[in-house]
Amino acid sequence: MIKSRASLKYYKFALDLALLVTVFFISSYLARRHMSPTASVPPMERWEYFLLTMLVVVWYFSARFFRLYDEFRNRTFSSELVALIKTVLMQATAAVILLFFIKTLELSRFFVLIYISQLFFFTVSDKLLCRTILHRLHTHGRNLNNILVLGAGSLGQAFAKMVGDYSHLGYRVVGFLDEEAQPEIKDKYLGGIDRIEEVLEKYPVDDVLVALPACANDRLNDALAACQNYPVNIRIVPEYFPHLGAAFSLSLFGHLPVISLHNSRLEEFHWHAFKRLFDVSLAVFLFLFVFSWLWPLVALAIKMESRGPVFFRQERWGIRNRKFMCYKFRTMFSGSCDVDENGHYRQASADDSRVTRMGRFLRRRNLDELPQFINVLKGDMSIIGPRPHPTPLNLKSKQTIDHYLIRHIIRPGITGWAQVNGLRGETREKEDMQQRVEYDIWYIRNWSMWLDFQIILRTLWRTFHRDPHAY
Repeated sequence: MIKSRASLKYYKFALDLALLVTVFFISSYLARRHMSPTASVPPMERWEYFLLTMLVVVWYFSARFFRLYDEFRNRTFSSELVALIKTVLMQATAAVILLFFIKTLELSRFFVLIYISQLFFFTVSDKLLCRTILHRLHTHGRNLNNILVLGAGSLGQAFAKMVGDYSHLGYRVVGFLDEEAQPEIKDKYLGGIDRIEEVLEKYPVDDVLVALPACANDRLNDALAACQNYPVNIRIVPEYFPHLGAAFSLSLFGHLPVISLHNSRLEEFHWHAFKRLFDVSLAVFLFLFVFSWLWPLVALAIKMESRGPVFFRQERWGIRNRKFMCYKFRTMFSGSCDVDENGHYRQASADDSRVTRMGRFLRRRNLDELPQFINVLKGDMSIIGPRPHPTPLNLKSKQTIDHYLIRHIIRPGITGWAQVNGLRGETREKEDMQQRVEYDIWYIRNWSMWLDFQIILRTLWRTFHRDPHAY
């Protein structure tokens, strides 16, 4: 059976494009009727065709960016739905912006509402219908990809179990080839790897999945050479796959394939520059319109309660473990000690006697962090990212916390994914810091501007609604 996944992508795009154009015409007609129910509807004007063309272009690029048309079989409906929602939201944004610059009253907010709601409804219905039809075909043994697994060890069996768990994706394991039979695979064992040509002649195989250990290079070479004579796709599951996270990437260095384990969009120059531009723009805006009057009030309140400087400076670790001086509003009495009688670093805790009354208010409202926008302008920090820790806490944590220093791949932030999920304040137990680091790593591997906007909104919410971990 010959299946062209590239053709399936084009088919899905063409179908969505047809739906988009149809919905656009319907929405345009309804919007005109909404404005003039009794008047005859004139034909579409040139600027409307321009609007439609631009919306098609936006759909194409946003669908590619959000990977809406990734290989169908390897995706659950929930992941496809998330990509679709993001693509439709980009359509809504583009429609509003384009109509603003076109400056027409013929297509109003009513048009955008009707267009987006219909587009979302019909595209979701189309994808649900497609999956329902394919699922029924799969349950009746039709439209299945037949897979021959080379290697009956733990790796091959893990893959076969996954095929069984995700039966709706349309895969079926024909059998296993290995030097030794394993009791777990029972009747699926088809013999040794040297029988591969005989099996490919006898069974309808679409894909050959190689799940052999690294020490089996000789057998692998012979098997791959045999597969070249048959119309099958060859896929290889590396033995070190447990080390691959969700954000790994494959690239070419010259003619050699290279796998990156901790890939992040922020390593791409354009996204790095875009995030930096956003940080600087927002920081400048806040300094001009908010901090210019807020900071003098905070400084006055700090000075009225206790003697000492307004700002507190502390050495912390930033990107690539580079040390920098982090700024905060002083929230403790001057001369407060950072270490206990045993020489251990002392984190701020609930009811900490070192914290002033004004300092407690600032901490609860996250206002003590505002001077770190100076660090943002200097390039030491970003607005969103893993929180920077003092040097003593870094030295301790890097020895005891798994993957701790991965969080230093990017600039630290004033707020972060861990903080808006309640992981802030004192980390008394190792598990507390480990969980915080896991959230930080998840943020690095899944970064997007949309995620940053969510974190900003959730930070503002926690600022105005008391966070029990803020002290």
